[in-house]
Amino acid sequence: MFTGIVRHVGRVTAVASAADGRRLSIDLGTLAEGLTPGDSVAVSGACLTAVDVAGAVAAFDVVAETLDKTTLGRLAAGSAVNLERAMPADGRLDGHIVQGHVDGTAEVADIRRGDRWEVTFKADRELAGAMVPKGSVAVDGVSLTLANTDVSTFTVALIPTTLAETTLADLAVGRRVNVETDVIGKYVQRYLRQLLAGEGGSLTLDKLRSAGFC
Repeated sequence: MFTGIVRHVGRVTAVASAADGRRLSIDLGTLAEGLTPGDSVAVSGACLTAVDVAGAVAAFDVVAETLDKTTLGRLAAGSAVNLERAMPADGRLDGHIVQGHVDGTAEVADIRRGDRWEVTFKADRELAGAMVPKGSVAVDGVSLTLANTDVSTFTVALIPTTLAETTLADLAVGRRVNVETDVIGKYVQRYLRQLLAGEGGSLTLDKLRSAGFC
């Protein structure tokens, strides 16, 4: 589990083809201290397993499904990535619960720059539909609060600290990012879908009473 608090911006040092995808070598900087093969690292929001560690550089195998569902397939030597080690059981949860399981990608639609930035993303309806205003979302592994949501867009505000300590300052219109919606919201959404399945899709007081809500 992760928190969405980026601890280091690393650089991809090499990309190589692998049997079922690619192998990424990434300079983790100080985050490599104590890292051993088998440990988890969130790379721009995607949970990857270290398969080899040599000094500050760790290698990660990325399977085809991950390459297809995330932006990791676009990484090249020199690319900057947001990094976070897995949170220990006694760690502090400063952001929100992030699993490192990317739900999909979204495209930057608009950026309003100022003391803080407001960035609007275009996403498919299913992805945007899992978000609520003032809720949490992870964008390229960064824990953010949703300022606004719509059927196919969502907006976040980026404060100067976030811009200085993550890759989000490099955002541009048209760029795609990894998105993970709030895990609690996913369970609620799934439960409500099951509750309404086969019953016309409408939510009534009788259904809420039968489910123990009132």
